[in-house]
Amino acid sequence: MKASQTFISTLKEAPSDAEIVSHQLMMRAGFIKRLGAGIYSYMPMGLRVIRKVEAIIREEMVRAGAVELLMPVVQPAELWMETGRFQAYGPELLRVKDRHKRDFVIQPTSEEVITDIARQELRSYKQLPRNFFHIQTKFRDERRPRFGLMRGREFTMKDAYSFDRDQASALKSYQVMFEAYKRIFDRFGLQYRAVAADTGAIGGDASHEFQVIADTGEDAIVYCPTSEYAANIELAEALPLIAQRAAAAQACMKTPTPGKSTCEDVAELLQLPLAQTVKSLVLATDELGADGAIVKSTVWLLLVRGDHSLNEVKAGKVPGLKDGWRFASVAEIEDHFGCKPGYLGPIGLRKPVKIVADRTVANMADFVCGANEPDFHFTGVNWGRDLPEPDLVADIRNVVVGDPSPDGQGVLAIQRGIEVGHVFYLGTKKYSAPMGANFLDEHGKPQPFEMGCYGIGVTRILGAAIEQNHDERGMVWPGSIAPFECVICPIGMDRSADVKAAAEKLHDELAAAGIDVVLDDRGERPGAMFADWELIGVPLRVVISDRGLKAGTLEVQGRRDSAAAAVPLADVLPAAVQALKRG
Repeated sequence: MKASQTFISTLKEAPSDAEIVSHQLMMRAGFIKRLGAGIYSYMPMGLRVIRKVEAIIREEMVRAGAVELLMPVVQPAELWMETGRFQAYGPELLRVKDRHKRDFVIQPTSEEVITDIARQELRSYKQLPRNFFHIQTKFRDERRPRFGLMRGREFTMKDAYSFDRDQASALKSYQVMFEAYKRIFDRFGLQYRAVAADTGAIGGDASHEFQVIADTGEDAIVYCPTSEYAANIELAEALPLIAQRAAAAQACMKTPTPGKSTCEDVAELLQLPLAQTVKSLVLATDELGADGAIVKSTVWLLLVRGDHSLNEVKAGKVPGLKDGWRFASVAEIEDHFGCKPGYLGPIGLRKPVKIVADRTVANMADFVCGANEPDFHFTGVNWGRDLPEPDLVADIRNVVVGDPSPDGQGVLAIQRGIEVGHVFYLGTKKYSAPMGANFLDEHGKPQPFEMGCYGIGVTRILGAAIEQNHDERGMVWPGSIAPFECVICPIGMDRSADVKAAAEKLHDELAAAGIDVVLDDRGERPGAMFADWELIGVPLRVVISDRGLKAGTLEVQGRRDSAAAAVPLADVLPAAVQALKRG
């Protein structure tokens, strides 16, 4: 292709509202244009990358046995009501009415629709297993869309959905998709990790996230450098850091801590390790009546070590908190503890509360906690002597670097990542059973489908790839998803017949060899031309000039190379092929 046949629109500066590198560079390179908050037009250069991402996904989905279809963006609300998600999904679900006042949704995902297809089309166990996928526009009404394509409202996703007769075969389908995802991300040329994850709003019984490694990632990925263990921080198991509770060695004393309301400040004042303090967090659960009004509330006190933080996802899995919880109000805290937040603790409560201790806290001795009185803390506190044993002991904290790995193979490390893919084993409870999606087994009895779902954020891949691969000059695309693999930059093409002929000949040779090449025939000055293609991030550049032709060489430079290499004319094609293979 010639540059004059496409559309290139670069900027020297990024718009002021572009917050992160990928957003800034995509705007500067003319990959996207903002239409509204979280809504973008994909310009020709950006669309080329999207189409390459989609092509790799399609190839691997078909290779894994999935069949492509296409489901609508606008979906009847009745389907979502069958699963309860119409009410439960929250404000991110864009709800609309047609001219007849019927409810519809602008789909953020398509589980209900595909389940409706399955219950109509898959009637017998002989039709299973089956996997359908589509690549479609999605819409989620983010409260604060930001970071360009990383957290937009309208985006493109690939969804796949598997249907099986039993759990064993469903887990086989899950593994097939898991391996397909690994091949997809390998082909993208991105550094990534597949991590065990929480199932979240999609629901289900097991899941893995595919995280592209990037310092700007919103997610914390926990892994063990000496084993295969990896998990999202929401799911990573925190083992107790104290194997066995020691005997009490101190007396429990009410100690003045004037103006010191945080564990850090208290530890500094008392000249104690922060790990000897205990942090109090107060939650509440509500029991609702038939009319939806609160008829009873229960207050919970969750205790974590002073140098640890509460993991809210884990807290939501504690018995009694599974059906939903909230942070307690100041009024509820004062009613139960007789004190405002800052000096709270489990001793001397006004009213009973449910106490949940983290595994490490449950084994602590001689610890420090709030005294439920301003400017005071208790020191030398011990379970069983100074306060009853906790009602529950659970893993409720976030892991930290250096924690023991749950697989016993070393210690944990943490790095940042961007979630770009997610695979779920759903089972039957979330969609097939509520929607009456059944097949007849070999005995003629109806059974609900065992389901799995598998998503990849197609347009999010662009942002993640750039966050991982960029420098001060612009983007650095992996060859497999670059808008072009190679750019030919002829100097003085409009003035030199020799340069023009050599450029067009090389273009045709590279194209014939299967290389996605663009010839910059715009007549730009060398500095501006080079800057454009460095910003756009094409992996390989070939420069043709009269001086080089007289010497019998062309300049070949990889996007990551610090300098160009003079390559004999006859060797340019094999040199380009080898350079692209190396990445």
